[in-house]
Amino acid sequence: MSLPLLTGKRVELQISAAEDPNEVENLLAFYQKNEDHLSQWDPQKSKDFFTLEFWQRWLEMALREFRQELGLRFLIKKNDSKKLIGFASFTNIERGPFQNCRLGYKIDKDFQSQGLMTEALELGIDYIFRELALHRIEANYIPNNLASEKVLQKLGFEKHGLAPAYLHINGKWQDHILTSLRRENWPKK
Repeated sequence: MSLPLLTGKRVELQISAAEDPNEVENLLAFYQKNEDHLSQWDPQKSKDFFTLEFWQRWLEMALREFRQELGLRFLIKKNDSKKLIGFASFTNIERGPFQNCRLGYKIDKDFQSQGLMTEALELGIDYIFRELALHRIEANYIPNNLASEKVLQKLGFEKHGLAPAYLHINGKWQDHILTSLRRENWPKK
């Protein structure tokens, strides 16, 4: 199965083949630069998170998940510079009667509020519905994460409710707004 490369007007999504040592360094540099920006939305990190070895294993895991159709962990890059600016992960793919996955995403602090994440997620969502034929994508966010709320609204995700103490994020159990998008609602009209 060949690795997808999804190209939009300003961004591209790719799953790395894991052999490029520069990719490992780029992943580590992304998190080192954005640690303060992202830590409020992330789970606590393992002791080896900020090592090249961790990110090499992460790339290998992402490739394994893709080949086993368990998940797609896309790197988001700028078309013009090929600079890594974020991630879009469609994980926990469930087949059978559910045909569902979960969406997670993050963007470099210097590229927020430019519509780049919305463009990237449109590419990924289209791939999930068209190529993998999934029926539903779940995406959940912490209530005060207004940027995520705005992106998901633009994409047509519907709110389903609030899950109290849903995920352990930034050292504490945090409530999350539950949302989803179904294939019959895509593309957003």
